[in-house]
Amino acid sequence: MIPKVDSEKCIGCGACVAIAGNTFKLNAEGKSEVVNPTGDTPEVIQQAVEGCPVGAITLE
Repeated sequence: MIPKVDSEKCIGCGACVAIAGNTFKLNAEGKSEVVNPTGDTPEVIQQAVEGCPVGAITLE
């Protein structure tokens, strides 16, 4: 499953980067984006999805 970030929902808190820093980064606008969809293990990516306080990350 591939993580996707809804930039409209993202508040740029950085939780996903802290949890799965090989998969996510904050872009120039301060919003999360996927830089490597397989950068972390599926379990770690799932933790990042669950750790997003606004539900901006989904797995497709």
